[in-house]
Amino acid sequence: MIRPKIPVNPTPTGLSTPPAVIQPTSITPGTPTPPPAPMAPAPVPSRLTPGAVVAVAGMGTAVVLVVGAVLVSMLLAVAITGASVTVCALVIRSILSTDTRR
Repeated sequence: MIRPKIPVNPTPTGLSTPPAVIQPTSITPGTPTPPPAPMAPAPVPSRLTPGAVVAVAGMGTAVVLVVGAVLVSMLLAVAITGASVTVCALVIRSILSTDTRR
């Protein structure tokens, strides 16, 4: 009554077709492509101009300010979430303790 029953796969019925025979194909070599011509390296400026130095410093300052704002906002979000969870825990604890005294 409690013994598991093992399913039996039925044998296939009807006509079965044999698998198709795959004939090997011959590989024809293609024409070789010539190697690409060497590219000349791009010219590198030898010195930074004062305008470029100011631009790089300005971009670095902007990146630092944006990353700092993102990190501070994430820290603030974690602090607010922790405070709200603490308040909820205290309210639930207060509600549960007043019910047991009655």
